[in-house]
Amino acid sequence: MSIDAVLRELLVRQLDHWLPGALHRSRRATLALSYAGDPGTAEAALRVVAGFADRLRGRRLTVLVLAGGGPEVPARLGAVEATLPADVAVHVVPGDPARLPVVLKAAGAAGAPLLTLVDGGAPDPALLAATTTGRPAEVLLTAAATVALRPALTAAGFPLVAEVELVPVDGSPARRVAFGTGLDKSLEAFKDALWAVNGSADGSGDVPADGSGAIRYRDPAGGLLDVAGPPAAGPLRDELLAELSRHGPHTVTELRRHALTATAYRAVDAGRALTELLDTGAVARDPEHGRLGGDVLISAVPGPDARSTA
Repeated sequence: MSIDAVLRELLVRQLDHWLPGALHRSRRATLALSYAGDPGTAEAALRVVAGFADRLRGRRLTVLVLAGGGPEVPARLGAVEATLPADVAVHVVPGDPARLPVVLKAAGAAGAPLLTLVDGGAPDPALLAATTTGRPAEVLLTAAATVALRPALTAAGFPLVAEVELVPVDGSPARRVAFGTGLDKSLEAFKDALWAVNGSADGSGDVPADGSGAIRYRDPAGGLLDVAGPPAAGPLRDELLAELSRHGPHTVTELRRHALTATAYRAVDAGRALTELLDTGAVARDPEHGRLGGDVLISAVPGPDARSTA
């Protein structure tokens, strides 16, 4: 599976989570797609929208497509657009992501749910500021692996940010993808989507022997993680233990949040990692017994047991 295919699947899964909530919160919402090339991205998004036709009655969804793909873009989208209900307005605008602030303002996107995809654009402050005008606002942002996206999204005002690097096994250029939101459930959905994506070349889940087409994730903590199957627990155990050693005791809720925002892992993975750390004696809990609820305080245990548990 190519990086473009992974990113497309991430968008589809995130849109599948976002759209029902957006339609429940407001009578109008905006989906903005700004990408470097492949019109398949917008086509896949419109197919998701078509699947929610019954929920769109009495609502207004505006889909903005900014692309530099030439005249074939509207032609390719036309067949899917024809299946959409009248409640969906699709506007294809030529140009690069720099035009996004003007297009969002013209579409009246402010003050209602807004999901934006910016694929391949630099994290320009004015561009990111435009993506925050939604209520709520969420953005899926991609760039070259050398571009730091988290600081830009945080500076733009997104309180919850997660990022991960997509690394092809065959050595081709890596890409970075980040998600910014203010909603815990949306961040969890993004992480679930990351680990539901198929990392193989052919979509089977089986990585070829030579690794061609396979994708791995580079965790912000530094390690490479295979996409196929559940993520390995060892790196997360080490990271949670390091976080406790750096900053002292944390509640389970805080450690779950750390896993969501500072690593490639999900909140559920943090729960499993903490259970294993407790079993090995590397950490202690207060209270000592009972359910491992969010208010349970976890602290590192000094000594040999506090070393790497991988």
